[in-house]
Parts: sequence; C-alpha cells; structure tokens
Amino acid sequence: MIDLARHNQIHWDAILGSEIAGNYKPNPIVYRASVKALGLSPAQVMMVAAHSSDLKAAAEQGLKTAFITRPLEHGPVGSKNHLQAETEAKTPVDYSATDLNDLAEQLGC
Repeated sequence: MIDLARHNQIHWDAILGSEIAGNYKPNPIVYRASVKALGLSPAQVMMVAAHSSDLKAAAEQGLKTAFITRPLEHGPVGSKNHLQAETEAKTPVDYSATDLNDLAEQLGC
C-alpha cells in the first residue's frame, strides 16, 4: 500500500491494514486497533472504502465513513471476470464520492 501511494503521489498520514489488529474486517478489533494506533477517538477517523459491509462495520465502531465507487473493480463490463461492483453505498455513510479527488473536494481539502 505504501508503494502504491508513493507511486501515485498520494500523501497519507498513515496506511493501516488488518495486520495491525492480527485479524480481518469486519471484526471490530480491526477498526478499534487502527483508531488506537493513531491515538485518536473513533469520531476523528474515517474509513474510506468501496464496500458497504466494511463501511457498516466501521460505522458501528464510531468511525466516520466515505464510500468511493470503483465501477471497474472487477474488470470491464463483458470481461470473463466481470462482477457487478457497488455503484452506491448500501448502508448509510457520511460521504459518497466518485473518486478520492471528489472526496477531497467534499471535505474542503
């Protein structure tokens, strides 16, 4: 993830995965461990994802949430691996965006 962010010149405060908790989403410990590692309260942290189940689990732990659509997540329409990606959140979220730039604009960045 760090290599990907650097390659695309994306500047994050932190990139945290499930490894920090020794478990996997949607186990609540994953979200709580990330919040603790940042030294923040859940309300100060935002989960950004393209999957409603991840966002629902994060919201249940008190995190802010942002849905970003990834319409080609499983390949182009008609490809043998094409699956229907989520085009809108299936759970209530704080923000819904078409990409990270759109989310940044909504956040006033």
